[in-house]
Amino acid sequence: MAKKEIDARGLSCPEPVILTMNSIKKDIDEVIVKVDTNIAKENVSRFLEGKNFKVLVEEENSDFIIKGKK
Repeated sequence: MAKKEIDARGLSCPEPVILTMNSIKKDIDEVIVKVDTNIAKENVSRFLEGKNFKVLVEEENSDFIIKGKK
């Protein structure tokens, strides 16, 4: 099982989604994306759900940790 962690804090959309999209092309079963805005959280979560990942979002201070797993 391949796992990828992405730190997309400080990036504006669509950059967090593009980074996530590029990472799951590489046969990734689990991805963790850190973002710092609600819009990025919603967009990355929606993208992963559309790619059949189960998504769990945790809030840590002012950041969001999005965990996607196939």
